[in-house]
Amino acid sequence: MTYYEDFDVGDVEEFGSYTVSKEEIVEFAEQFDPQPFHVDEEAAAESPFGGLIASGWHTASLWMKLMVEHHYDDAASLGSPGVEEIQWTEPVRPGDTLSVRLEVAEKRPLESDPSRGLLTTDTAMFNQDDEVVMTMRGKAFYERRNPDA
Repeated sequence: MTYYEDFDVGDVEEFGSYTVSKEEIVEFAEQFDPQPFHVDEEAAAESPFGGLIASGWHTASLWMKLMVEHHYDDAASLGSPGVEEIQWTEPVRPGDTLSVRLEVAEKRPLESDPSRGLLTTDTAMFNQDDEVVMTMRGKAFYERRNPDA
């Protein structure tokens, strides 16, 4: 199990590999973000994107999937108070294979609850061409192994 104390500012993790299908792009968008360039190939071809693209919220959901499978799977994570910033820098297209790079930017123990610490992380999601498709600065609570230390 990875606890708050196991992280240092500047630590970097790289992980994940997830290939996005056209079907899931459309399925997600039909339910949550039904803009034409997410659900209709012909309309998407005429859009500024020149083809079907994933919703930014779908991209963020895929980031979360990769985080749970490769980072939180063995971490004493206690949830998140939120995200400070998220940017979608390049569109995610059918067939793109995504991966994540996470860097610990800040850390501090919580004065209000010594059993927890707070990490601020900067993450980037990349496609198979090493283009950054999304960046995010977020915060997450982690259990402390030794709250009295």
